[in-house]
Amino acid sequence: MNGVHIEGLRKHFDRQAYKADGNTRGAINGLSLDIQTGEFFVLLGPSGCGKTTTLRCIAGLETPDEGRIGIANELVAAPAQNVLVPPNKRSIGMVFQSYALWPHMSIYDNVGYPLKQRKKRLDKLEADHEIKAALALVGLQGLEGRSPADLSGGQQQRVALARAIVAKPQLLLFDEPLSNLDAQLRLRLRSDLRKVHDQGGHTSIFVTHDQSEALALADRVAVMREGQIEQLGTPEDIFLRPASRFVAEFVGFDNILPGEVIASDSSGVQFHPDGWPEVLFAPASSRLAVGTRAHVALRSANLKILHGSTHEPNTFLANLQAINYLGEYFQGEIVLFGNELLGRFQDHPSTWLGLSAGRVDGLAVQVRLEPSDLVILLDKEQSQSEAVNSEVAA
Repeated sequence: MNGVHIEGLRKHFDRQAYKADGNTRGAINGLSLDIQTGEFFVLLGPSGCGKTTTLRCIAGLETPDEGRIGIANELVAAPAQNVLVPPNKRSIGMVFQSYALWPHMSIYDNVGYPLKQRKKRLDKLEADHEIKAALALVGLQGLEGRSPADLSGGQQQRVALARAIVAKPQLLLFDEPLSNLDAQLRLRLRSDLRKVHDQGGHTSIFVTHDQSEALALADRVAVMREGQIEQLGTPEDIFLRPASRFVAEFVGFDNILPGEVIASDSSGVQFHPDGWPEVLFAPASSRLAVGTRAHVALRSANLKILHGSTHEPNTFLANLQAINYLGEYFQGEIVLFGNELLGRFQDHPSTWLGLSAGRVDGLAVQVRLEPSDLVILLDKEQSQSEAVNSEVAA
């Protein structure tokens, strides 16, 4: 294993409570994870989920209470064995949210600083070559003599990235590096970050609360909740096949309904939302038995407000309450069998309703919930119980 290996990691900031009661939950609660060499790995989750604490433990900026961390086959943290390699002895580069540049140093000296900390220093010509190569990779050639105060926020973040890669570390760590930048600049720097990763051959770990960043950058994503991994998978897995209601809501499933599975076979699932006179048809799933309580989830983009009528499955009459203009499309607030849901107009509402954005007085419209886009979610306890039962049966 040449990437990063984490086993049973725990971190509690309230040490007194933890010592008094070993069951007290902390910032990280028994996290285990393997990150492959050369992978761009993203830790995704809301504030307080433990993603930054995990990153800081990997970097050596926090000391774990339990567990083991290995980087490139070297054990760098294992409290039970009294192992704790300091940050400057780990082969890492780190890019912080706040840039963390030295204001009294030139851009050249900021980028070159890690080379001065090496045990085996490069000679002046070699160091100059590495510094200029790092600056060229992030598009800052010719700015070596300026100070950080002379640069924009985006340029300062590029300097921080150049400083992180100049010593060719085995591991790059990113702590929400784009969150202080405006939306357009974030989009440009995302592409640059991925380019630097691909060209440098590093292993990268990126922390963010922004699902779009995670999906755009990652080879794999770990969605974190309360110091543990809620779901681990490719961006497509996370975005299209969330494993829990928590993940679904976090990645943009904005219509979620409780109910019960009333039929399930190879042709599909019939799901009865609570209080509905109708059923919903969803893709087949071998894990859903008749009588299972669950939730069905659907993005508003896949709840279509139709111009005209159709007799396709999952098509119903609903009451339109409001029309919202969101730039690229019009969103509708609807009430369907007593549930407030969000949908998307397939045609400009003014062309067939004579209406634009604003409140609407319960106008009847036909809506379609695309069956292929429905995801049925078991709660976490049910999923764990099914996993245990499957192991017993095997």
